[in-house]
Amino acid sequence: MRESVRDKGRLEHILTAIGNVDSFLEGKNLDDMQTNKMMFFAVVKNIEIIGEAANNLTKEIREKHPEVSWKDVISMRHVLVHDYYNIDAKTAWQTAKDNLPELRRQICAILEQMK
Repeated sequence: MRESVRDKGRLEHILTAIGNVDSFLEGKNLDDMQTNKMMFFAVVKNIEIIGEAANNLTKEIREKHPEVSWKDVISMRHVLVHDYYNIDAKTAWQTAKDNLPELRRQICAILEQMK
């Protein structure tokens, strides 16, 4: 029971971080991300948080929801943390725009099932 409570909290952290990224990028474009270091690092940090929260989910919940590409989410976190000097604004932008909306839908669906 305790692990499911922790999983719920971690899933909520993922949603919060996705919301943060959305708010940082609202009305912005790739050029803004490339020229605004604060925005770039804020987005990158929140993508790291998403990956860390996913990494700390129980094996059971990840196995129960194979529709989520957990491996990719977690791998992105590892790249951002350990290969940080090779991350560029375009990669962060594409992740935010191409991957996070679907991840949000998936996480919301999982949380709804947990109710």
